[in-house]
Amino acid sequence: MQAGNAYYRRGKDLPATIPVFPLAAALLLPGGRMPLNIFEPRYLQMIDEAIGGQRIIGMIQPSLDGRLRGDGEPELCQVGCLGRITSLSETGDGRYLIALQGVCRFRVTEEITVRTPFRQCRITPFAGDLDEESGAREVNRPALLKAFRSYLEANGLDADWESVSRADNAMLVNALSMMAPYGPAEKQALLESPDLKTRADTLIAITEMALAREQDDFGSSLQ
Repeated sequence: MQAGNAYYRRGKDLPATIPVFPLAAALLLPGGRMPLNIFEPRYLQMIDEAIGGQRIIGMIQPSLDGRLRGDGEPELCQVGCLGRITSLSETGDGRYLIALQGVCRFRVTEEITVRTPFRQCRITPFAGDLDEESGAREVNRPALLKAFRSYLEANGLDADWESVSRADNAMLVNALSMMAPYGPAEKQALLESPDLKTRADTLIAITEMALAREQDDFGSSLQ
């Protein structure tokens, strides 16, 4: 996780106003790495401006209740995650392929009126996220790995267990949360978990519920 937070030690190191990229079911967490394929003109411009500045954008989900603003754009969730653009490549057809490194979560203070085609918000960063070890020791690692392994086995999937075993607790919890194939509400619950232990417990609970539903569906199909 060090690469994401090497530039930022305090909340004051982070911008107070950021461009935001609303994307449903997309979860970026501190220390996590997210690849993005950028093709809409307004977001191409957003990346251009971010690269020329602090290289920071905010990943955030549209409001979970589907509410729209008067101009037809979706309302936003209140909590998102800052990402630093760590790599960018151009394609031959006008797209950008970028990678974001998660820095810390933020809460939207207000969306501001801007002339840019992309949206911008004033934010309050979760400065506690910059302490990479906070809560890591309290994570129930065996229970998390058991739930993850059971989910993979139930769905005929595999994982690089050597890499998993090397990951520290913070990286493991956040990486598994980002990889988990759950919907927007579950992703937002993981994002808004107050600490790593709670996020791990939430991921375990969501995974166990998903496994129980799959078993019920399988049993029903046999009847």
